[in-house]
Amino acid sequence: MSKKILFLTGTRADFGKLKPLIRAVDGSPLFECAIFVTGMHTLSRYGNTVEEVYKAGFKNIHTFRNQIHGEPMDLVLANTIGGLSRFIHEDRPDLIVVHGDRIEALAGAIVGSLNNILVAHIEGGELSGTIDESIRHSVSKLSHIHFVANNQAAARLEQLGEKANHIFIIGSPDIDVMLSDQLPSLAEVRERYDIYFEKFGIVLYHPVTTELDFIRDHANQLVKALISSGQNHVVIYPNNDLGSNDILAEYKLLENNPHFRIFPSLRFEYFLTLLKNTEYIIGNSSTGIHEAPVYGVPAINIGSRQENRFFHSTIYNVSNECNEILEAIKVVSQITKREPCFSFGRGNSTTLFMNVLEEGAIWETSKQKQFQDLLIRQ
Repeated sequence: MSKKILFLTGTRADFGKLKPLIRAVDGSPLFECAIFVTGMHTLSRYGNTVEEVYKAGFKNIHTFRNQIHGEPMDLVLANTIGGLSRFIHEDRPDLIVVHGDRIEALAGAIVGSLNNILVAHIEGGELSGTIDESIRHSVSKLSHIHFVANNQAAARLEQLGEKANHIFIIGSPDIDVMLSDQLPSLAEVRERYDIYFEKFGIVLYHPVTTELDFIRDHANQLVKALISSGQNHVVIYPNNDLGSNDILAEYKLLENNPHFRIFPSLRFEYFLTLLKNTEYIIGNSSTGIHEAPVYGVPAINIGSRQENRFFHSTIYNVSNECNEILEAIKVVSQITKREPCFSFGRGNSTTLFMNVLEEGAIWETSKQKQFQDLLIRQ
């Protein structure tokens, strides 16, 4: 009898990472695939990206609107738990797959663990910024199986008391897409989104939820630097965390400026083509830490959101001050040599993921977890 695997996606970003895994499971006769779509996917303000899930050709899709714009994160978490719990009681999976550090992933881990359903966490063991790090580690503690990007992440999970034989290093799944030959051409992307800049940077800036009193000013500093640079930029909306309204209010200063194209969201593969061809990426998104180095693209990382995360020679850490941001733009705009980095995988994550599922041992994993001590002090 085939195993039923439920993937949970709440954002454009995690769907891009999960999609190659979903496609592999969906195409296997050994498994039955289902997708629970919620979060930002269901919000018109962010482009109704649930349509991208349907356009990908998947069939067994359940959509649940877990929020209205502006609801606090704790209430959104509660809503998601309620909606997912009702769904799994009607259509119980053998495994729930969640990704990263968003509250939807936390909801999936809570529902799975409380209902004796195996939970697999993709890209646990990473360092995040702000509340995201606490959420990511909480998801890991509630999960039974871990698919991580590298040795460092695996070591952190062991430090958190997770069993080493339940941790599988597969790399970051979106690198499979990044290094594939399936990306659209730059000409296709330009035509689809009406982006005809010869050279451009990408702006991805999210709220830092522990710095709410400063978000508006920090966003203003970024916007002033972008305008002063005289460079062309493709600007993508922030995620929907508390504080996003402040960032979007500052982005209004960019409207009707011919140097800027602003989008609520971009289709994942089209975004990757832009990333591959951009002069640099600027903001505080994990894209600058995880994905940009794969292409050797310079990343200007602003502020504290990605503090203590992976560092590479392509990453330039700056404060939230306009002058410092502007100086970094000038520096990276002159860079011509690119040095790809593969610290988060080499494009074979899907194969490694499917090997674990098909080998079969994980299906015997106990639902009752026990903390694994690294050292017992006498």
